[in-house]
Amino acid sequence: MAAPSPRHRNLTRPARIALATGVALVVAGTLAVPGAHAAPAGGPAAGAAQPRDDFNGDGYADLAVAAPTATVAGKKGAGYVAVVYGSANGLRTATRQVFHQNTAGVPGSVETGDEFGSALTTADLDQDGYADLVVGVGREDTADGGEDSGLVEVVWGGPQGLSGGAALASGGNAYDGLGAFGHLTVGDVDGDGAPDVVTVENLHDLRILKGPFGRDGAGAGGEQTVRDVYDSRILDLAAGDVNGDGLTDVVATENDGDEYDARRVVYWLGDRTALNPFTLVYDIDGAGLQGGENLDVGDVNADGYDDIVVGRAVDGYDSDLDNPYVKGGRVTWIPGTPEGPDGVKAVFLNQDRPGVPGTAEDDDAFGTDVHIGDVDGDGYQDVVTGVPGEDLGSVSAAGAVVVLRGTANGLTGAGGLTVTQNTANVPGTAEKNDKFGGATHLGDTDGDGLADLVVGAPGENSGAGSVWYFRSTPTAVAGSAGTFGAGTLGTVATGAKLGTAFAD
Repeated sequence: MAAPSPRHRNLTRPARIALATGVALVVAGTLAVPGAHAAPAGGPAAGAAQPRDDFNGDGYADLAVAAPTATVAGKKGAGYVAVVYGSANGLRTATRQVFHQNTAGVPGSVETGDEFGSALTTADLDQDGYADLVVGVGREDTADGGEDSGLVEVVWGGPQGLSGGAALASGGNAYDGLGAFGHLTVGDVDGDGAPDVVTVENLHDLRILKGPFGRDGAGAGGEQTVRDVYDSRILDLAAGDVNGDGLTDVVATENDGDEYDARRVVYWLGDRTALNPFTLVYDIDGAGLQGGENLDVGDVNADGYDDIVVGRAVDGYDSDLDNPYVKGGRVTWIPGTPEGPDGVKAVFLNQDRPGVPGTAEDDDAFGTDVHIGDVDGDGYQDVVTGVPGEDLGSVSAAGAVVVLRGTANGLTGAGGLTVTQNTANVPGTAEKNDKFGGATHLGDTDGDGLADLVVGAPGENSGAGSVWYFRSTPTAVAGSAGTFGAGTLGTVATGAKLGTAFAD
């Protein structure tokens, strides 16, 4: 049996020390209820496994959402990350926090255009039993790298939630964009039991920061750089065990510079000494599978090997298919095997396939931000994807989210579900250019064993952006809906595009 995927694995929850709190806590200008996000004495069940995005160790998954173009302290594009904590009743906005580079303990200072939150991921970097938040600052100017060289930081988890932080790495070259959007993932690539942080430098080379990490941000295992033999542009990163050997592998989507259609899906196998050189995922004709722009990794068919799910949100011609024109976008499922990902058995789904809600139309952007999780509790991980360009009647680019079911035979369109702002009991009204589904997320925020859906609509309210959150049941993915935006967070709304991305 393969080791669980780093994006979805659970960590054993250690015994917690009960903490008494009697003083109101102010975090980044937001008043939180005293002790509101401190871990209670018990979580969902005694001895329950801890989600990897549980920052306060209470057994419920928490949510981190980015607004990297937001104005902070008068600085446009400085960016912030909002955090909302899970509970037995799902996400509770009363326990919100807002982090940026003027927050106490977070390295750096707010500057125009830094884009704090350009990439997000989570892992217990210091191995204290609490998940930590890893943040990319994709356009940070650094002394050693120069303009737009980028920075990767961590905000530490603990029994009262996230606080304090450290710098993990800065970019080595001008315009490197270290920690830029889509260029962060975490996994134990060398099998030493400690999580490693993987990012990108020079647009196409992997930079691995090896844990465990001290509170100063230093990694005890040093660093490794894996060079790309092509002049590639990495578009997204994910981590998982695609060959079942118990070591974390790294997977990416790439394209060749300005040749946007010359894409490929590649992976680097984990090794106990160093991450191996990359391997292409091949299609039935022996050519590199083109895939798409974004991806996630998880065991959709429950066979013990992590699979790759790739979203291609753009229209165009594609050699992966007999009928090469892709209308409205698509999702590709690539099964994992003992020999690695099997592109020959890839399954392609779009809105013209049986069971998939909607109709394939140009500019729908089906395949935007794919994520994997078991939303119905049947033991098979499902896939959610945004469709932010979806028209709802005469309302253009109102947006939607589609849920595709996992089965023993892989991903299927049968039984697909869709959620929009026009779905019953979903707050708000679908409006032009809301782009609901511009980002998606799955996490068990109420501890019932089902992955709960969260949706970003960065175009909501003329680009201010908003977030919707739901609690899944075995028969519905859009129950008990709630929403929040700048008004709830106490942040600047104009141009923030809240909901641009969530922590993986």
